[in-house]
Amino acid sequence: MRRKHDLRPLVVHDNYLINLASADALIRSKSIAAFREELERSSVIGAEYVVAHPGSYRGRTIEEGIEAFVDGVAQAARGLSLGKLMLLVEGTAGSGAALGSRFEQLRAIRDLAAQKTDLPVGYCLDTCHLLAAGYDVASEQGLRIAVRQMDEILGLENLKVIHANDSKGPLGSHKDRHENIGKGHIGRNGFRRILAHPRLRSKPFILETPIDREGDDRRNLETLKRLCPRRRTITTKSS
Repeated sequence: MRRKHDLRPLVVHDNYLINLASADALIRSKSIAAFREELERSSVIGAEYVVAHPGSYRGRTIEEGIEAFVDGVAQAARGLSLGKLMLLVEGTAGSGAALGSRFEQLRAIRDLAAQKTDLPVGYCLDTCHLLAAGYDVASEQGLRIAVRQMDEILGLENLKVIHANDSKGPLGSHKDRHENIGKGHIGRNGFRRILAHPRLRSKPFILETPIDREGDDRRNLETLKRLCPRRRTITTKSS
């Protein structure tokens, strides 16, 4: 199937119920076990990346949440032979006690993971989450500033995948509400600039847009293709 449809890179998204940063002992234990299974399955099918949200640190400080997440990853990966599989920590919109809405938090996760596990860690950023978190990727100047910050704090070489979603919420809303491409606060012009940016144009983009009617995923894909300055890798939602 992968060879037939030329799926490269193959990206797996872990179960959204997993919360490795949880202060609840039972949730944390179940999350570690579930994430270990995600790693095993991803490795078996030959995926390059598995994407995970850092989780909610409710009941902890941000620093404690980051440490709990990384420790959970280390425990889940311990003893596994995962080949070239890489964990991509996804940036979030920052609603509630969600970790990962600031580039500094994502960087802290990767730096700590380098000390605690052999599992390599990179990043997945989401256009909706970026706007909602306060990074103005919709405007020309805002995108330029955001990309510069990505490079300075995260290192653009460590950004492996971008989730392409318009945003129902405005800049800084902290609402994780995906919208169809061109129908939200990023808009067609915003995506045209994102897709054409010289530091982003080589990155694979994956759609996670709503499917309210049959064929919405295909329509969003075609919209992005029309906005692209040249041929690039864009696929529908990761598994």
